[in-house]
Amino acid sequence: MTENESKAAAADLAKRLRLLLDVAIAESGIEPTYSQIAAYLGERGTNLSRSRWTYMVNGHRYVQDPEVFEGLASFFDVDADFLIGSDGAEVPARVSAQLDLVRSMRAAKVKSYAARTLGDISPKALQAISRFLDEEMAHTIEQ
Repeated sequence: MTENESKAAAADLAKRLRLLLDVAIAESGIEPTYSQIAAYLGERGTNLSRSRWTYMVNGHRYVQDPEVFEGLASFFDVDADFLIGSDGAEVPARVSAQLDLVRSMRAAKVKSYAARTLGDISPKALQAISRFLDEEMAHTIEQ
């Protein structure tokens, strides 16, 4: 694996991990902590150091440890092939559905914030902002 391929793989893994963290937050209302994840893996005989977790979730270095991938896949209740980013691995339906919810919630928060922050804004301007955010959200979903 070349250095560029390794960087791309690390970024892809980080993206998938952050996606799974977002789904966990949507499902439970709280983000799983490193300690919870490490304890879960530890119970299964797999060690996950804080530094390894940090560079995995931030995309600083690509990890090629099947035991860690299997443990994380089990923790997040997804197929390891999805986590690894194997060719043809699809986003699990549960993850996709939760992502739609997360995106909608985030867009609603931004709209609410814009309405509060801008104060006496005309309804027409607020509609334009909402329309823009909806279009951006739709564009993000398509990617």
